[in-house]
This record gives sequence, C-alpha cells and structure tokens, in this order.
Amino acid sequence: MRLIVVFLLLAGMARAEPGQPGAFDHYVLALSWSPGWCAVDGDARGADQCHPRHDHGFLLHGLWPQHAAGGWPEFCQSPHAPPSRAETRAMADIMGSAGLAWHQWRKHGSCTGLSSQAYFAVSRRAYDAVVQPDVFRRLVAPVRLAPDVVEEAFIEANPALSPEAVIVSCPGGHVTELRICLGRDLAARPCSAEMIACARPTVVMDPPR
Repeated sequence: MRLIVVFLLLAGMARAEPGQPGAFDHYVLALSWSPGWCAVDGDARGADQCHPRHDHGFLLHGLWPQHAAGGWPEFCQSPHAPPSRAETRAMADIMGSAGLAWHQWRKHGSCTGLSSQAYFAVSRRAYDAVVQPDVFRRLVAPVRLAPDVVEEAFIEANPALSPEAVIVSCPGGHVTELRICLGRDLAARPCSAEMIACARPTVVMDPPR
C-alpha cells in the first residue's frame, strides 16, 4: 500500500513543474460552470460569485499552458511584472473575481512567456471565441443528464470543435467545468490522454445563479 501511495505522489509531482516561461505546446481553456462550482465548493466558501445577483453561467477559470508529452508548467519565474489591481479587476466580468485572475496569472500566465496584459487579452479572446449553448442559460431548476450531452451541445454550437477536444469535469456529481484543448494559435486540437473526462453515467447541471 505504501508503495502505491509513493508512486501516486511521484506521478503527481511529475505532472506539474515550475518550467520555463514560453516553453509549452498547447493550451487548455477551462470554462467553469459557476452554478455547479458553487454547489460543490463555492457556497461553502461563501464566494461572492455564488450570490444570486450575478446570474453567472460559464465563466473563465483559466487558460493553461500544457506539454504535449504530458504535464504542465506552473508558477514560473516570469520576466514580466505582475498584473496591476486594475488589470485583475477588469477580468472579473468573465472570471467572477479579481482574485481568481491574479491566481491564474501567478500559476499559469507566468508560464506563457507573455506579459500579464497579453495573457489576459489572449485569455479573453479564447473565452469570447467559444459560443456557449443557450440551452444551459435557460435552465430554471437542476437537471440530470449524461456528460456527453454537455459536450455535444458545445460541439454543435462550435463546429470547429471535435469530441476529442472537449472534456467535462464533474466532481461531486455536478457539472463544474468544461475543458477545451487549443493550440497556441487558439485553434481546437485533441486533448492529451492524461486528461480524464467525467466517467459518471449522469450528472447534475445546476441552473444559472
């Protein structure tokens, strides 16, 4: 048992490393389904983005550099200055909070080789390029569905996407995130084998709030 635990810890350590800014192969665009995240985690934290006054749907969790061979860089020593408070506040409309924007820059943006301004600009461009299916915005109560339904809705709304480029995440049995694999040019590409899709037969899709 101890050997298994050690193996898993070492495997986890090998997947994320400090890395060299700009040394990566592709991106993962992570779109958080805010109502699902709130149901699983955010409500317990008292997160402001979970307050009903916002009526959030899919928010930008982040744009993450990835290695083609597996793993990803994080918390790199960027040659660029960190973002200002005004910059992170300006991202709150699509990220839910300035705090998340700051964290995403430190953990992921610092590894792109881009300045904070350029990183947030490309993140917004990637987010804006994805057509979000209206059907999920029209939900008024939680529904149970297969994870494939969410993926198929995005593929139908975005013909450039393929099933290999879209992955649903469902911790706690709720749809919390959709991950889209993109090249450095932001064109859709297949996800790497290490990215694990939701394996549940059905999941809960919570309504916007």
